[in-house]
Amino acid sequence: MGSIRFELAENVLKAEDFIRLKVATGFLERPLPQVEKALENGLFNVSAICDGKVVGMGRLVGDGAMYWYLQEIIVLPEYQGKGIGKSIVERLLEHIERTAVPGTKVDVGLTAVAGKEPFYEKFGFHSSPTGMRKTVEINTPY
Repeated sequence: MGSIRFELAENVLKAEDFIRLKVATGFLERPLPQVEKALENGLFNVSAICDGKVVGMGRLVGDGAMYWYLQEIIVLPEYQGKGIGKSIVERLLEHIERTAVPGTKVDVGLTAVAGKEPFYEKFGFHSSPTGMRKTVEINTPY
């Protein structure tokens, strides 16, 4: 794994960067107004920034109480394998633990691109008929 310097920024993801990352990794290009509304309605997002450029992202969607979904965990191909995706997922999971109701259990889900399931299994997710899931016990607030 090559070493690279990057920083994570919370809730600064711009629609243009979202679209650029999706297209660069082979996903459908969405119209700008649709992406802007999606980002506005999301719960939380993380951007990975390297040399002033957004090279990765991840979002949380759901109800913010019982159900959380990791969405669009994307890292540009030339930056993959350098710990960026791992850092994004860790930050998203930390946000859930910081903001969910203490003393409860929450369901966290995601849909993994075929072949990427082992990456998420390292975080405790398991495959189910509807995607990958894990239950997180929320102990105390930060």
